[in-house]
Amino acid sequence: MSTRTGFEAESEAATAPASEAEAEAEALPSADDARLPRARIASFDGGTWREVAFLLANLPVTLIGFVYVVVTVVLGAGLSVTVIGLPWLGMGLAGSRLLGRAERRRARALLGVRVDEPSPLPPSRGGLLGWAWARLKDPVAWRTVLYDFIRLPWGILTFALTLVSLIVLWPLLPLIARALSNADRAMVRGLLSPSDELERRIAELESDRGVVVDTAAADLRRIERDLHDGAQARLVALAMGLGLAKEKLLEDPEAAAAMVDEAHGEVKLALQELRDLARGIHPAVLTDRGLDAALSSVAARCTAPVTVTVDLDERPAEAIEGIAYFTVSELLQNVSKHARARSASVEVWRTPDRLLIQVQDDGRGGARLDAGTGLKGLADRLGAVDGLFVVTSPEGEGTTVTAELPWRPRPTASGGAASK
Repeated sequence: MSTRTGFEAESEAATAPASEAEAEAEALPSADDARLPRARIASFDGGTWREVAFLLANLPVTLIGFVYVVVTVVLGAGLSVTVIGLPWLGMGLAGSRLLGRAERRRARALLGVRVDEPSPLPPSRGGLLGWAWARLKDPVAWRTVLYDFIRLPWGILTFALTLVSLIVLWPLLPLIARALSNADRAMVRGLLSPSDELERRIAELESDRGVVVDTAAADLRRIERDLHDGAQARLVALAMGLGLAKEKLLEDPEAAAAMVDEAHGEVKLALQELRDLARGIHPAVLTDRGLDAALSSVAARCTAPVTVTVDLDERPAEAIEGIAYFTVSELLQNVSKHARARSASVEVWRTPDRLLIQVQDDGRGGARLDAGTGLKGLADRLGAVDGLFVVTSPEGEGTTVTAELPWRPRPTASGGAASK
């Protein structure tokens, strides 16, 4: 569709450097870059002196790490045939994680090495032995032990070379410091980084799980608040009104009839509020007729005319369909409340493994994820299910929001996918 092509062009234009100077600046290596910095000769800048400080500190730091490993891990391994051996070894491995964290911080501050923190160990079960066994299986701790054990000769070497360079070979100090610190950078990245992509993925999923839990708790509080302040209050008033009408039924039939008529109106309002609340939880039209009809119903309530195009040959899984519906619903509410748009459009389509949503308006633009319009919550909710959320909103030029969700077909009783 032409709309999708336009969005891709806007995304490419937004990500391209604004000028050749910016392109050259982006090509230069930074402290965050995974590539090792180039060596510099006779350049006594702040980076050189930070590298010198790191190399001189290698001797005491590696000495502390080596002694710790020998006293705790090696001794614990030797005592593993006794009762205290495994708990002692587990405590040593747990402490090695702290040493690794301190070394990553030192490398980050002095060498500019950005290494992600490993994900924490899950809660252990089985008492002291279960706790010790979980530490014994921790690859991060063992790699930190290896790092501390093998670096004592390196710490002595780097300390001696750097000290001699400061006194005798100072013209070559930047070159020597850069070469030695590059080796330190490689060791930090190789031994103190998270185990692999799987571990980083676990950390992301743990963060996403927290987002899902917080979102579910917020939705539950909203439902409770709406029930307490809306339908429940009306039903209480209805019960009181019917009680008064019952008392006046014989004394004043006309007043009782008026009260019953008023109670009838309260019943209608309470039913409407309950229907609105049920629609906010999961609308019946979405369950019965799918995204096309449900999004058309949402678009009809928008203050600006909305064109809805849904190009799906089958329905996605219920969870994905629900997230897509509430994403579009929230975005169209933002159009009504903030955009001051004359028109808007909603497009939904799929690729082989993704469900894509694009909502555009010709309003005032300027939408941001941190502007308090609910966009940050939508981005978190989509991120929790491996989705993406992109906002393009230049001032005065309208807003384009593109959301992606993983495509999962709707299961049927026979295990297949339900068609639309």
